[in-house]
Amino acid sequence: MSGSDTVYDPNAPESGLTAAEVARLPFRMGVGAVLFNRERQVFAAQRADMMTAAWQMPQGGIDKGEAPEVAVFRELEEEIGTANARMLAESREWLSYDLPLDLVPKLWKGRYRGQKQKWFALEFLGTDEEIDIFGPHAEFKAWKWADFRELPALIVPFKRSLYQAVLAEFEHLAED
Repeated sequence: MSGSDTVYDPNAPESGLTAAEVARLPFRMGVGAVLFNRERQVFAAQRADMMTAAWQMPQGGIDKGEAPEVAVFRELEEEIGTANARMLAESREWLSYDLPLDLVPKLWKGRYRGQKQKWFALEFLGTDEEIDIFGPHAEFKAWKWADFRELPALIVPFKRSLYQAVLAEFEHLAED
């Protein structure tokens, strides 16, 4: 995620917004990266700002005027320290998720109801030594190569249906 306003703040005040008011908020536009290694495992990282073991694939917002295809490589560079990858595929549709009501005021200063994302499948061309999750935009405390099909079980519950849609879109690429 780019920008300092995207950080989860557990101490943010409750907004008092109703479900109907949250439903009228816009989605934050973003991208997501399914980064496959040579063994067809997928990069997953554990968020540093969550109390639970919340894992996710690299993802983040699209900057004003930025093309999604450019944003996904920028996000890789920011979040994992390298964009040494080549594009394999792009999701047919924009995929979205809603935040739980209690998280809306704590993320992105309460401006968004969730995210609408364009997802990309990429092949990692580098080595594990190139990956650095502790750079200036550090969001993660651990990372691993995971079986693509296991990802929905690792994800926070409110993103599961999104990850299942990403899995359905790119599952054919996970096969050897």
